[in-house]
Amino acid sequence: MSAFAAAEAEAAAATLATDAVDGIAVARLYGEPLFALPTDLYIPPDALEVFLEAFEGPLDLLLYLIRKQNFNILDIPMASVTRQYLAYIEQIRKTNLELASDYLLMAAMLIEIKSRMLLPPRKTADGKEAEDPRAELVRRLVEYEQMKLAAARLDALPLLGRDFLRAQVAVDDTLALRLPEVSPADLREAWTELLRRASLVQHHRISREQLSVREHMSILLRGLSGRRFAIFEELFDPQRGPEVMVVTFIALLELAREHLIEVTQAEAFAPIYVRLAYQTS
Repeated sequence: MSAFAAAEAEAAAATLATDAVDGIAVARLYGEPLFALPTDLYIPPDALEVFLEAFEGPLDLLLYLIRKQNFNILDIPMASVTRQYLAYIEQIRKTNLELASDYLLMAAMLIEIKSRMLLPPRKTADGKEAEDPRAELVRRLVEYEQMKLAAARLDALPLLGRDFLRAQVAVDDTLALRLPEVSPADLREAWTELLRRASLVQHHRISREQLSVREHMSILLRGLSGRRFAIFEELFDPQRGPEVMVVTFIALLELAREHLIEVTQAEAFAPIYVRLAYQTS
């Protein structure tokens, strides 16, 4: 007999022995067969209790019984509902008498309603039909169901700390103040205003004058030398006419293009200031 056949025979014999042992043993504990249950085994009575449903109160239980059997809440079959309600109270009374007391009041109300329905209806003093004994209970059930559905919708909304976290951003408020830059449109508006003022005070004179942009650039640099800053309008003399003002404005633009002067303002629509670019203060 080969080694493989011998191994198979040994395995088959072990399987038969195991089956025979399991047929006699009642259980296996840590892989070992157990032939008799321990006599000192203690199982607490509460360990075998099973709670199928959890209710938040008498109205919750009553609403559950009605909805589970698809009863019309406006036409409650009091006999069937009361019987099931009392059966549930009997179950919880055995283990939790304090909890059962909360449900006994509702049970008394159901029994009273059923009793009133068995009696012939009495008309009111004005001859109208008496109100259905179930009306007050139906109103309370409808209001409770509305509140329960509203609470479920609120609970489904995203909750801070549970469904999302608030984003937090640290902002450094110690940054250096950056003054707004003067745009060409701001210079154009200031220049237009200067021309308007010049046209109000100018005199009509016919003369010929040689005007040099470089010369006026030097004049502007000399005028700004030694000054912390100068107001834009102070650099122009309307008395000398628009020609001189034009050349002065061109000289100002040339100095700004060559970064010899700085044109700035404290905020939007504020006065425009001019100073030498190489000044430190």
